[in-house]
Amino acid sequence: MSRSPATCLILGTLAVFAFASAFADDVVVLTEDNFEKEVGQDRGALVEFYAPWCGHCKKLAPEYEKLGASFKKAKSVLIAKVDCDEHKGVCSKYGVSGYPTLQWFPKGSLEPKKYEGPRTAEALTEFVNNEGGTNVKIAAVPSSVVVLTSENFDEIVLDEKKDVLVEFYAPWCGHCKNLAPTYEKVATALNQEADVVIANLDADKYKDLAEKYGVSGYPTLKFFPKNNKAGEDYDAGRDVDDFVTFINEKCGTHRDAKGQLTSKAGTIEALDAIVKEFISAPAEEKKSVFKKLEEEADKLDGSAARYGKIYVKAAKSCLDKGSDYANKEILRLERMLAKSISDGKRDEFTLKKNILRSFVSDE
Repeated sequence: MSRSPATCLILGTLAVFAFASAFADDVVVLTEDNFEKEVGQDRGALVEFYAPWCGHCKKLAPEYEKLGASFKKAKSVLIAKVDCDEHKGVCSKYGVSGYPTLQWFPKGSLEPKKYEGPRTAEALTEFVNNEGGTNVKIAAVPSSVVVLTSENFDEIVLDEKKDVLVEFYAPWCGHCKNLAPTYEKVATALNQEADVVIANLDADKYKDLAEKYGVSGYPTLKFFPKNNKAGEDYDAGRDVDDFVTFINEKCGTHRDAKGQLTSKAGTIEALDAIVKEFISAPAEEKKSVFKKLEEEADKLDGSAARYGKIYVKAAKSCLDKGSDYANKEILRLERMLAKSISDGKRDEFTLKKNILRSFVSDE
């Protein structure tokens, strides 16, 4: 639900809009099992004691994650956090009574010093540098959200080859600021989808565009699908899963909240039905069923045409290499997926694995 400007709090600058969800991986997650293995050892540690329901913790999250990214390569410093709802014993041991609590643990010590300064990435970086004897600069933050202006709005949003989700925000709006890290995660999850754009527009700066699309409160989210460039209101939930589910349903994509392709990605029911016929057919009839698969695949267009080619290639390999080809190839692809590979390669291998599963007999 949109919020009126009057309900939005003045919470600072637009810095949070530069948040990148990948940085969450740079903050070490502590538990009761690993706390003393990570903290009080051969490096100093800044630890955030937080609760997942805490509003102040959510506001701190993008700044803290930026801090984690900045110190990722600093071997003498650890940036970490512990969920006090889940690990009450640890938080009680260190006298945590409110959230978020930030404590600095010097190298080789489990006697913390409480951080009382401003909760910005800049202030936290200065504190950690002073305490840890480092000289780290704040990391540059990439973003997957497309920034719209009056100059590029029509070119991007009204492109009939793209499905576009737009957040109309105001830089002083507290609800917009709270949404920013979630929205960035959505954009990151979908950044491999060439036909999907996750964008935002400063509606305070570009008031004429906001008025044109009936925006009266912030944040307002509107979806501009390929077939409706008048736009439609986004009224679903505001969690990452909600956004990604909405895009999957509207755009025919198959992503999860982390941006990984789901097991349905690339599969086409009509071709799966022919594949079942193909794998159960006697050897002397397989070529005729293969021909049928080729003909159906040739009728496809867009991304489906690409998937159709994978089906045909897989069927041809089964003819040439035998019925155990699919199983062997799936195992090979799983070994490849277990390695550190590019997002593009991960998508390529996942699509092929998904399609090959239809060539594996239920028996």
